[in-house]
Amino acid sequence: MRNSLNGCLGLALAVLLMATTAAVADGLPPLTHKLTLIQKPMAVPALRLRNLDDELVDIKNHSGKILVVNFWATWCPPCRREMGSLERLQQATRGRNVEVLAVNVGEDVDTVFSFLGTIDPSPSFQILMDTEAESLGRWGVKGLPTTYIVDPNGKVMYRAVGGREFDHPDIVRAIEGLNDWP
Repeated sequence: MRNSLNGCLGLALAVLLMATTAAVADGLPPLTHKLTLIQKPMAVPALRLRNLDDELVDIKNHSGKILVVNFWATWCPPCRREMGSLERLQQATRGRNVEVLAVNVGEDVDTVFSFLGTIDPSPSFQILMDTEAESLGRWGVKGLPTTYIVDPNGKVMYRAVGGREFDHPDIVRAIEGLNDWP
């Protein structure tokens, strides 16, 4: 009788845990699929940071490409949620003049490496490290995640504050459409 009671109690706790987990997951607001067009596009701000291989990456060396510049941190829930969609965007636009640069803000390489091991699909785009959060002011970042879309002429055309599904067809169309702008 006691084993049966323990088994029922264990099962009840497992069901309660699953229900609580599902409720928390369902309680998150959905990621959106809208970008804000910047009315007066600005020239791309400076961005020179080291990547995870300790190589210096300068945004100036990416001129002529459409850039998706995402500012994020591992402690930020919407940042974590949108990371897979950034990789799917990178894959969907491969060979179409689009490059994703994800700027981690204020964290160390070990923390970022640990987090990236949990992402599926694993990011193939450049992860840049801004351990001192020095780029936020130049780019006008007020909160995380914030993403900027830069056209091939080096103008910041779109902004997205908050989590996005970057592989949504509406966003992919808007990004790829920048190839046709003068």
